[in-house]
Amino acid sequence: MLKNWLENEAKETLFCAVVSVICLVLSISGILKDALPVDTAWAAIVLCGIPILTGAFKGVLFEHDIKADLLVSLALIASVATGEYFAAGEVALIMQIGSLLEDYTSGKARESIEKLIKITPQKARVIRGGQTKEVAVEEVKVGELLSVIAGETIPVDGTILEGETTIDQSVMTGESIPVDKKEGDKVFSGTLNQYGTFTMRADSLSADSSLQRMVKLAEEAEENKAPIVTAADRWATGLVVIALSCAALTWIITGEFIRAVTVLVVFCPCAFILATPTAVLAGIGNAAKYGIIVRSGDALERLSRIKKIAFDKTGTLTHGKPGVSGVYSVDEQYSENEILRLTALAEQRSEHPLGKAIVEYFRQNGGKEEPVEDFRVLPGQGISAVLDGKRILAGKKDFMSAQKTALKDTEDISGALMETGATIVYVALDNKVIGMIALKDTLRADAAETIEKLKAVGIGAMLLTGDNLAAAESLGKAVGIGDVRAGLLPEDKMNIIKEQAGGKEAICMIGDGVNDALALTAADAGIAMGGIGSDIAIESADAVLVSDEIRRLPYLFRLMRRVMTKVKINIIASLIINLSAVILSAAGILTPVTGALWHNCGSVFVVVNAALLLRMKDD
Repeated sequence: MLKNWLENEAKETLFCAVVSVICLVLSISGILKDALPVDTAWAAIVLCGIPILTGAFKGVLFEHDIKADLLVSLALIASVATGEYFAAGEVALIMQIGSLLEDYTSGKARESIEKLIKITPQKARVIRGGQTKEVAVEEVKVGELLSVIAGETIPVDGTILEGETTIDQSVMTGESIPVDKKEGDKVFSGTLNQYGTFTMRADSLSADSSLQRMVKLAEEAEENKAPIVTAADRWATGLVVIALSCAALTWIITGEFIRAVTVLVVFCPCAFILATPTAVLAGIGNAAKYGIIVRSGDALERLSRIKKIAFDKTGTLTHGKPGVSGVYSVDEQYSENEILRLTALAEQRSEHPLGKAIVEYFRQNGGKEEPVEDFRVLPGQGISAVLDGKRILAGKKDFMSAQKTALKDTEDISGALMETGATIVYVALDNKVIGMIALKDTLRADAAETIEKLKAVGIGAMLLTGDNLAAAESLGKAVGIGDVRAGLLPEDKMNIIKEQAGGKEAICMIGDGVNDALALTAADAGIAMGGIGSDIAIESADAVLVSDEIRRLPYLFRLMRRVMTKVKINIIASLIINLSAVILSAAGILTPVTGALWHNCGSVFVVVNAALLLRMKDD
């Protein structure tokens, strides 16, 4: 309790501030003046002042660092020495209110690294001596054989030796559509095996896996991000020297020590200290009204300097799930509607994301389910079912070839579709291909407009994605992004961001998945999608779009810039008010008490000026 009080912990500081307000009101009113042996302002001096004194002298003696607390401490000591207890208590209270505001806007510590650790596989099925044994993942040796069943997370990086399956590897690449894997294909730690059992060879130890590398890189990036330094602390040394010089000159010239004390009191940078946290608090509050959570004042400052945004594709500019983009017939006997009907009925019991998307599209267009017979799933390839005595096949190109189904008359259409980034599901009836269904990750309706508005406020855009180049370029063209980088792993995204971060044009990363966490942390500022975003992405980001509305981005950056403008205005105004108070104090017009009240005009101004930010709206 005592330690928390001296270190300005929020809970203890709030209690002290409330008690101090009551005691200062009693002091200035004089209600208990005759009933108590001491002035009630002493409560504020002790409760709010001692932590300030402790911090100031600790900084000077042990850290050899002069902060704004030192100037406040000098004003406190001088006020108490001359019997101006109310002035001392009032100065201490204002300082602690500023501390509370800073604590409130600083945001909680990031938990991205812990979140990454949580998804790290703990167990592995090792094949030893012909027997499958479950062991801790740390015990897996390079070259050992592992068995991975459906629904399990792959424990280490490796190569499939036997079996075929479909892997959800969005953790590593951000691809919304699961990837089919067969013998000889690489698989990565942390990705999810969706269908079928396969045997793999461990190519690395658990500690050297791609997921563990992400954890290490996240730790390094987090350590390298320096915290914000407040203007008051940055200029503290100069302020202390100026304050002491002014007070000394006043004493020497006038011969009145009380005037020197008043100078110290009014020079106390209460308004100066409140200038930043009040504006930041108002800005964060305004953003929250529109579903944007800005995590700290440090984050706000960095967001205000952004000149370029790197967008993830899946789940950011798109909705993050496949949807039917077109149905195509290659047989005159069957219309597009009939091909959709046959495929949807065959897929209605499928658990594959592509099959579900086709069934959903069929239902949205008024389709009704009908019973099918002999439904079969070939993991990683396709499905088959019998309807009205005819066998329907739906799956990828290799599946059709394996079933000895002719793909004649499909090449031209499928080739053009794949160039746009579409995934093709071929549809056959009685071993004859009759059509195709194209699926793509659906683009957000407001994506292109958002990019255009960002450019209007001077912010450029680039696209970083794990998807293939054709899909990336197609989407980039649709939304107006010319700088497109595709086929990227999390480490690649992070390296691209690192090359540009910290330069003249500050860069922001916007993403939603685990694969974006490294880039979000490495960027000058990171923004995560809150609704569909992973916990890791959200905890790695400086701001979160709670409702996934990217159309709020132009407003967010306009607001952040307006906040920093308010901070600068507040600082300049507070300095002018303090300077006028110093002159009036030196002239003997202000006493310590009236000086404290006068210089609090600066505190009132910065609070009111900051509060005006709450009126800003997103048009």
